[in-house]
Amino acid sequence: MNVLPLCSLLIGSSFLPAAVPAPPPAETTSVTVVVSSLVSTTASVRLYFYNTREGFLKSGKWAFSKSVKPQGKSEFSLPVELPKGEWAVAITQDLNNNDKIDKNFLGIPTEPYAFSNNVRPTIAAPGFDECKFMVDEPGKVVSIVLKD
Repeated sequence: MNVLPLCSLLIGSSFLPAAVPAPPPAETTSVTVVVSSLVSTTASVRLYFYNTREGFLKSGKWAFSKSVKPQGKSEFSLPVELPKGEWAVAITQDLNNNDKIDKNFLGIPTEPYAFSNNVRPTIAAPGFDECKFMVDEPGKVVSIVLKD
């Protein structure tokens, strides 16, 4: 038996990546976010969905975001599919359509905003635990009133 080809086959195969099956897609559940008391019936509303404490309210750290045009209404419903677990939502309404939340010199938003659980911060921005809700079964409705 020729040992050299067998050795090179064994050594060469140790550098090949093992075939690892892809993880199954996360099971999602239907959730409806209802936003009411819009300040403007024409200005875009941006919803930021977070599923980690570390990324909550940090720019670009949301799981995903959606933009909704109110189409002349002061309330809308947004159906989304979310993986099961803890989630929090932050909402802003861009009254001047400059694609950012405007703030005063203290860093306080000057445009309408809101958080899931209708948390109303007084001194500092809320934490994930204050705003979180559990996605565990279909048909969950999250109602948020926009703060002016």
